[in-house]
Amino acid sequence: MDLEEAKEFRERCTQCAAISWGLTDEGRYYCTSCHDVTERSQEVISTEAIPNSKIQAINRGLKRKRKLEKGWDWYVCEGFQHILCQQAEALKTLGVSPELKNEVLHNFWKRYLQKSKQAYCRNPVYARRRKVTVLEDNPTHSNWDSEPELLSDFSCPTSVESGAESQLDDHTRKPSPISRASQSETASVCSGSLDGVEYSLRKGKGAVKMTVPSTLAFCCLALLWQREAMTLSDLLRFVEEDHIPYINAFQHFPEDMKLYGRDKGIFAIESWPNYEDIHKKVIEVATFLDLPRFPDITEDCYLHPNILCMKYLMEVNLPDEMHSFTCQVVKMAGIGEVDFLTFDPIAKMAKPVKYDIQAIAVIVIVLKLLFLLDDNLEWSLSTIAEKYNEENKEDKPWFDFRKWYQVMKKSFDEKKQKWEEARAKYMWKSEKPLYHSSIDRSVVYKRREMVVNLQKQFSTLVDSTPTIEKKSPSSFQFNWTEEDTARTCFHGHSLQGILKKKGQSLTTRNSLYWLSTQKLCKSYCKHVTTYEESIFSLSYQFILNLFSFLLRIKTSFLHEEVSLIEKRLFKKKYSKMKKKSSRSRKVRK
Repeated sequence: MDLEEAKEFRERCTQCAAISWGLTDEGRYYCTSCHDVTERSQEVISTEAIPNSKIQAINRGLKRKRKLEKGWDWYVCEGFQHILCQQAEALKTLGVSPELKNEVLHNFWKRYLQKSKQAYCRNPVYARRRKVTVLEDNPTHSNWDSEPELLSDFSCPTSVESGAESQLDDHTRKPSPISRASQSETASVCSGSLDGVEYSLRKGKGAVKMTVPSTLAFCCLALLWQREAMTLSDLLRFVEEDHIPYINAFQHFPEDMKLYGRDKGIFAIESWPNYEDIHKKVIEVATFLDLPRFPDITEDCYLHPNILCMKYLMEVNLPDEMHSFTCQVVKMAGIGEVDFLTFDPIAKMAKPVKYDIQAIAVIVIVLKLLFLLDDNLEWSLSTIAEKYNEENKEDKPWFDFRKWYQVMKKSFDEKKQKWEEARAKYMWKSEKPLYHSSIDRSVVYKRREMVVNLQKQFSTLVDSTPTIEKKSPSSFQFNWTEEDTARTCFHGHSLQGILKKKGQSLTTRNSLYWLSTQKLCKSYCKHVTTYEESIFSLSYQFILNLFSFLLRIKTSFLHEEVSLIEKRLFKKKYSKMKKKSSRSRKVRK
């Protein structure tokens, strides 16, 4: 920077009204009183006039280096912004439209920064902190009424830029060489980010405190807004399969974004995302952002229960003819209406539908309607179907529940075992070691190097190399085809064996039905219903376990959704039960 050359610039500073300018390495004017960097730059005829600099450095924006770690000054929100950018790029790779990142997710994030007063507002929290510092250093200049600069735009680094450059902050102010650097240096001892210590102590009152799981809530909201063909369970499964950055996402930060100390507790995750937790965060974030009503979920939308039911029927190898029954249940329960399915955060009791769990619950109800699932009727109907199939081998085979159970049980056990083994072998340690302070850096890196060397030596001794297979992304976990002779495909099987003619229409042979929950909990209870496995039939338990594994949820959540749809489907039966219970109370009194 050259103070002599900057004397030609005589305009007053818009922030403090002083006329005292210096030049940055990139040739832009900055105020030596309040450190504000202007958009004005010195006219340069030849690039040789700026020693040790490149033209592309102007496009990268301005960064300030630390003395201790020689890293850029950055804030915690910029770290989350970087993770969101990675996740958006991963979703784009998985086939999601580019608008999700460039328009929807970008606007959601800007709205969050504005609502939490971190940027895009008159007086951001970071500007207030800078204001206090400047006023203490320069008591004569107290005018701070102009619009503060915004945080950086949501963009990824280009291939032209250096990999060590941060993508985030294009408008960071250039500090004065004699300014109070103690705050930055103190922060670098306790955390890599400027506000890591303060952020970790901050309580989430008023504003929603950003966490790594919250990034998935943002992605889920963006997917729902775009009505993409991806449910929340799909999103979490792709995270689990490492197609979407989540665990150790910080290791993809630019090299100069140093992360240690308190940052470890903010960005390091050592548990898999939970469906119920992320679903709650989706509601929390949408309410905080004050988002308008989302686009309508219509019958031609992937998230409509009719389409999702078809998808899951195919996945669990059930007959295609069952789809007509699922559509009838959706219509009778009224869960296929646009107003019921569309998420409206502004509405009272705003709660987005668990689209995937709801569709699975409908299939469970249809299975109960057709087979009762009482460990008796389903096996009797299977005997009839088995006998018919042996006598009529050339005709369309009847669906045999027993045979389906045997095929699915074997496939389910194999898939679950592989899943458990993959989880047990998962390496939680990141390739980029974390340390509590810059002082511990050399020790931590040395230990990490020793661990890697020991692993290599052990692998050489046992003549094996630890390889983790990364699955190619797929919407289906189970695949069934007619050509696969090793496993029976039941998609084309008929339901004639469990149906009977009644006039001109067909009805089920089974005329009984049992409710999954006889009595729902009251409104002040935290849960709608409880699920005690020992109470229910083995068939029902297997069905719930199978579908719960598909969605990576607890069986109790699926049982609860089944109970809620049954309540809508059998309103009269529940109302009779309520009357009986009220009468019994009166008699007791």
